[in-house]
Amino acid sequence: MNYVIFNHEKVYPTKIICVGRNYVEHIKELNNEIPDDIVLFIKPNSSISLDVYKPKKTFRYEGEISFIIKEGKIKGVGFGIDLTLVEEQEKAKKKGLPWEKAKAFDNSAVFSEFVPIDDISDLSMEFYINNSLKQKGDISLMIFKPEEILKKVQEYFSLEDYDIIMTGTPKGVGSFSVEDKVKGRILKGNKVLVEKEWTVLG
Repeated sequence: MNYVIFNHEKVYPTKIICVGRNYVEHIKELNNEIPDDIVLFIKPNSSISLDVYKPKKTFRYEGEISFIIKEGKIKGVGFGIDLTLVEEQEKAKKKGLPWEKAKAFDNSAVFSEFVPIDDISDLSMEFYINNSLKQKGDISLMIFKPEEILKKVQEYFSLEDYDIIMTGTPKGVGSFSVEDKVKGRILKGNKVLVEKEWTVLG
């Protein structure tokens, strides 16, 4: 079973609940419609990776503020990269089919370490490729805020300790190449809570 690091210890999420279309500018970027209700999908434990691998098929990265859940509450925050197989998703969408092949494949959910957090206000994320800022977003830009996301998720899914919620991505999605340096940051105000750099593997 795959693990992530929370508060310097290995923990084992059973699943990842992901929010789609949660930033207006990203929705426009992909020419999608703004949803009437929250869009949720699941990545399994087998999708978790602590390293960044470039997928073999056409893909895009999506940097996200991600939360660790314990006892039904948000207990930790980290940086997540949601990888999407673009052509697979487009084919599925056109035919009204599920997205799993495009979203839930092995190594499609990359995470930094998670750190404990009590106050989730004023959180933001930054994503860099080779020291060039590609994405920047904060909670104020989300259509559904973290506590509302948690409440919505719990209407449909039981959350086990250390399950992860990925809250959606701001504009600036794209792709990277093998050996690129990619870096994710989570900030609270001007303070960096989490910073992780990866070298993209093939």
